[in-house]
Amino acid sequence: MKKYELTKTTKNWYGRTLYQIKALKEFDNVSKGELGGYIEKEENLSQDGNAWVYGNACVYDNAWVSGDAWVYGNASVSGNASVSDNAWVSDNASVSGNAWVYGDARVYGNACVYGKIKLEFGYCFGRKRKDWNVIELENEEEILLIKDYKPAIEEETITELTLQEIADKFNIDIETLRIKEGE
Repeated sequence: MKKYELTKTTKNWYGRTLYQIKALKEFDNVSKGELGGYIEKEENLSQDGNAWVYGNACVYDNAWVSGDAWVYGNASVSGNASVSDNAWVSDNASVSGNAWVYGDARVYGNACVYGKIKLEFGYCFGRKRKDWNVIELENEEEILLIKDYKPAIEEETITELTLQEIADKFNIDIETLRIKEGE
């Protein structure tokens, strides 16, 4: 049995017609009959697992959301991008191109993950000041770029952390880009 269907409620999104989804059965934290976000076609959201598109979020082109992944808020997933496993894309974040967000990764704020990026764990968020540089981490097989495309509105207090401080906070080995074992 299918877990959702496309409704007749549509919105025009960058020249594409996206359809609001409706749950046909209860699963995870989604109730039967609950309206979700917008997708271009059934090939954008798996009928298996607990993956779901919420609110005003949009998934289109050849993008794919599967596993237990969530896309919500005003987030968008497009191109050939994939969001899977337990990953979340939220707020005004965008995942596009051939990007692959999976594992327990979180993409939020005004973050933009695009190109041939693989984000397996950790957080990618949208905060940038004029004097910040793009951070590039590389291991044997992958390169992770942490970049945002829109400066944040200045607030009274901004906490700046070094890459090492962020890695320490989330228990990540910078050399391997993996969660440290047994610590």
